[in-house]
Amino acid sequence: MEELDLREIVSGYKERIRRLALFDPLYELERKREQDHEKKDIDMKGLGLLALLFFFEQKLMRQYKAGAKQLAAFLEKTAEMQYRLDHEDYERLARSIIQTFRPTTGKKRRYSFFNWETGADDGIDYSILKASSFDLKTNQQYYTLDEDGLELVFATKEFYSEFQLSINQLMLRKQLDKGEFKGALRQINEMRIDVESLVERMTRLKHEIQRSIVSEETFERYKQLLEDIYGRLNRENDEFKELRAFVKETRQRLYAKDMHKKESRTYDLVLRIAHELESVHYDHTRLLQQTGDLKNTTLLTAQESLYYTGIQAFNFDQDVSAKIIATPLPLEAMSGVLQPFLKVEENKQWSPLTILADQKINEDRESADDQGFINVSSADESLPYRRILTQKYRELMALFLRASEQSGVRKLSQFINFLEENEHSDWVEQRYFYQFWLILHQRSPIRNGEIEDDDGAKAVLDEALALLGNRVLHVREGRGIIQTAKRFSIQELLIHVEEGNNELS
Repeated sequence: MEELDLREIVSGYKERIRRLALFDPLYELERKREQDHEKKDIDMKGLGLLALLFFFEQKLMRQYKAGAKQLAAFLEKTAEMQYRLDHEDYERLARSIIQTFRPTTGKKRRYSFFNWETGADDGIDYSILKASSFDLKTNQQYYTLDEDGLELVFATKEFYSEFQLSINQLMLRKQLDKGEFKGALRQINEMRIDVESLVERMTRLKHEIQRSIVSEETFERYKQLLEDIYGRLNRENDEFKELRAFVKETRQRLYAKDMHKKESRTYDLVLRIAHELESVHYDHTRLLQQTGDLKNTTLLTAQESLYYTGIQAFNFDQDVSAKIIATPLPLEAMSGVLQPFLKVEENKQWSPLTILADQKINEDRESADDQGFINVSSADESLPYRRILTQKYRELMALFLRASEQSGVRKLSQFINFLEENEHSDWVEQRYFYQFWLILHQRSPIRNGEIEDDDGAKAVLDEALALLGNRVLHVREGRGIIQTAKRFSIQELLIHVEEGNNELS
């Protein structure tokens, strides 16, 4: 028998215990001894699970006023055929269940255990319920499921919360294939909760990265984690696009069969599914973008802060001088210790062949070289290509202004996502799309009527800039490279439209 790798076996022991600890409140409820008026034992653990399902349903239905009284009414309606209890008894049981999931101290529940991976006593803090709001008029406290509570509910369905969204996408496709539109709508609501939970987790992960990177090993661990999350979100985003296309085809097929007249309720469900799916996809796309920003900016910023922290913590006397003086080193080793602090050897050399190299001769007259973009002369105004380019630039500017006003688009990558969501993805396959933004970036800040040809001819951008009115367009460089199309790539651009006057200084 091969020797067991004990370190590998106990790796991740705390995370495994954390998943088991989530069930501890249910077992604590099971130990409670409660009886109804007929001395029949009450299944407190079952009522606790029903309470979790109740708060989960409230979260699905976007009902944020769920407290002890609402839970008591739900338990009474559910168990009235099983137990003989008064309304006051159900309210007492509801408060007992809520206090078990969320202690009256307001602190998180703690589960203590011996960690076999570290060989020391350890503990886990977790929260099943959290306070959502408080009604001063009725003096009622309302609750909602915390992240650990959601994970506990998902754990009862035998799959992990990390893959909950992907699983829901598969289930949604199956339900749409079978025509179970009502169940599909509920599935989309669950997907929305999954996305909201992921947003909260990414926010906490961002704060954790900013305060926890203290070594290069920690940086690599978080880097790998973010790459895995980003890859999974990308795959989910592709599945969202396919689902939206499938729902669109289903809607068109039903419309062609006059289902909107024969079965208006079914057709209305499909329309709601399309609307809700688009809303969830939009939130998921924002999450994907935030994860990309976290990977490209926050993580690199943390690495730079780690570098400068190391520089500030470096003490020459303690780390170098004391090492040389206190440790008997041979003379050869001294050069190795001092080598990083010595200048790089520099040799100034000049080759006689330099006099034979090409030389640029500038005369006093004005140079004919133009370092900017090539202008179209007035003689070319009748060219079809010029007219088409002018029209395309005007349409492109109109689309961006609409995206900026409706969706708050401030980046080129966000604008590309907006084009894809509104079925204008063919724009990013054209060369003039990238030329348009390059010209605006070179001329930024840009106003209406500010660009003219040297000979006074109307520029191809005039019709596009006329849409700005008295506003000013700013285009600046951002971080990262965008490559939506196979043939083209462009650096991220930060685009901002601000109110201003149209007077040229």
